[in-house]
Amino acid sequence: MSKLMNYLTSSIGRKYLTGITGIGLVLFTIVHLLGNLNLFIGQDSFNLYTYKLESLGPLLEVAEIGLAICFLLHAIVGVSVYLNKKKARPIDYYVYNSAGGNSKQNFSSKSMMVTGSIILIFLVIHVATFKFGPSIEQGYVTNINGVDMRDLYRLVVEKFKQLPIVIVYTIVMILLGTHLRHGFWSAFQSLGLLNKKYRPFVYTLGILVAVMLSIGFLILPIWVYFFVEMGA
Repeated sequence: MSKLMNYLTSSIGRKYLTGITGIGLVLFTIVHLLGNLNLFIGQDSFNLYTYKLESLGPLLEVAEIGLAICFLLHAIVGVSVYLNKKKARPIDYYVYNSAGGNSKQNFSSKSMMVTGSIILIFLVIHVATFKFGPSIEQGYVTNINGVDMRDLYRLVVEKFKQLPIVIVYTIVMILLGTHLRHGFWSAFQSLGLLNKKYRPFVYTLGILVAVMLSIGFLILPIWVYFFVEMGA
């Protein structure tokens, strides 16, 4: 166990943890977006989707615990790597330009600590608002095919009808795209899975994934705010 802990806390171990947790979180983000797209279909579709998830019971709880651990590990290791870099080079360059090439240094890579911190804070608020928000006991209930279930759709619409929430959500989703732009490529690089042949493809793919996920998430509150009627 001590050898494993020593490895995980080493520079190589931290790189692998960052890469593995990063790829895992990207996959979760993609699946989460696909589920949220049920909002476009309508109230019943979205509520049935969330009801089926909740019906998984212990399996869902295990998955949520694993996801929480993944988030925490990614955040802790990310902070550790950032602090080690600052310690190694305590004074930043006065003028910063993109290094390009293999390093792919740009605004996205330089702001990972800031964007990651904002996203983590947002996630805590997001989970508190929707997962632990008002449920059947508070009257957020609907009946589909004779089954009473939580009307999460109503809660989502109520929140996204508030302009400040829509603005903050949109800004955070843009920051998510900025974080993923570098994070996607960097995760594969940390795991040593890239070579000169595949590096340009993965880097480009990372940009596309970041843009698609960012737009996919930020369009949801905007669409609800402008086009969905309360109680519809």
